[in-house]
Formats: sequence, structure tokens, C-alpha cells
Amino acid sequence: MPTTTAVRVRHRALPTAVMAGTLIWALSACGEESTAAKGPTTTKGSAPAWEEPSAYSYTLKSSEGERSLIGTFKVTVRDGKIVEAAGVDESGRRVVEQELSEVPTIAGLLKKAETAREEGADVVEVEYAKDGRPTSISIDREEDAIDDEEAYALSDYEALG
Repeated sequence: MPTTTAVRVRHRALPTAVMAGTLIWALSACGEESTAAKGPTTTKGSAPAWEEPSAYSYTLKSSEGERSLIGTFKVTVRDGKIVEAAGVDESGRRVVEQELSEVPTIAGLLKKAETAREEGADVVEVEYAKDGRPTSISIDREEDAIDDEEAYALSDYEALG
């Protein structure tokens, strides 16, 4: 099992009681303004450096949420483009038959996570193998919303010559 480093980003409103207590504290601080910045924060480590090789294969298991990219896929990438994708399960086969362009490269998944962070998603979590490539990515744009989650497990990675 690869060694992983977790990067978890959370951005959400505080519970009402804590927020009220913070407001009372701030108001009682003789007019001083709070210096707390609003926005996502990293709670565990940072992303190790990894550069997408020109050719590789991996298995992607995409789950969670109401979206078209659900299923398990065996993916081959060359020069930053999907050259082959096969659905491993029924859902994956359906996606490959109907919407092959939905299947992402690893760089595409990392870009999706970065975009979610930039857009203020409540949760963006990426776990990395020791060599720096991602092994799982979880995105929840609005923690209180239903079916907006995205979860990706990346396995069987192999750089190709």
C-alpha cells in the first residue's frame, strides 16, 4: 500500500452558537477588527511535486454525487490525452460508450480539485502517493447540499515507455 499524504481543505460556516460567541467577543474587543481570513485552509501537509509523464495508465474509480462520470475505468494516456478508456463495470462501460470525453487524465483530475478550491468548495481532499501522484480526490462544493460530492480513487498507476 503506498504511503500517502492527505491534504484536506475545509471552508464552511461556523455553527450558529460559535458564530454568535465570536461576534460577541469581536464586539467587546474595543472596536478591534478580527484578522481571521475567510476561505479554505490546508489542514494536513501540502501537495508533493509530481509531473504528469507523457505516457501512463491507471485505474479510476469515480463515485458519489449525481453526475455522468460514475464507474470504474482502465485509462491509458499519451501526450496528455486519453488514448484508451475501458469501462471495468457496467456504469463505466456506459460512460465510455456514451461520453468518452468525460473520462479525465490525472492532470485533469488535479485541475478539477484546484478549480474547486479556487471556487471556494467546502471540502477538497487529495491524498498523494510517496512519489507525489494523487491516489484519491474528494470534492464537496457545498457540504450541506445533496448529491454534489465527487470522489475519485486512482490505482494501478504505471508509467509507460
